[in-house]
Amino acid sequence: QVQLVESGGGLVQAGGSLRLSCAASGRTFSIYAMGWFRQAPGKERELVSSIKWSGGNTYYADSVKGRFTTSRDNAKNTVYLQMNSLKPEDTAVYYCAASKMNTILVLTTANLYDYWGQGTQVTVSS
Repeated sequence: QVQLVESGGGLVQAGGSLRLSCAASGRTFSIYAMGWFRQAPGKERELVSSIKWSGGNTYYADSVKGRFTTSRDNAKNTVYLQMNSLKPEDTAVYYCAASKMNTILVLTTANLYDYWGQGTQVTVSS
């Protein structure tokens, strides 16, 4: 099993920044990719960004490209999502997720991920 613990959400004004953290523990050797998803009220959960557990192959949704950056700290088994120039439409619950699927492809759908964090609320006021 893998446990994922998120932190870093909150309330910020438009144009501001937040950094989310996702600390992984347990059988982390089974992880091949990490994803950041978000879900706004009444909307489906969508992939925001992903990164291979090795640290390469980052992916960003068009809606966040140039504003969000995903990175990984090997020593801490932690993945980060740095969010800059936040917009009200970024308001959602953000989840980190881990996948055991060993592939070079970007895993864009939630059902391809095996473990999930508890979610953290990000609210951007206008």
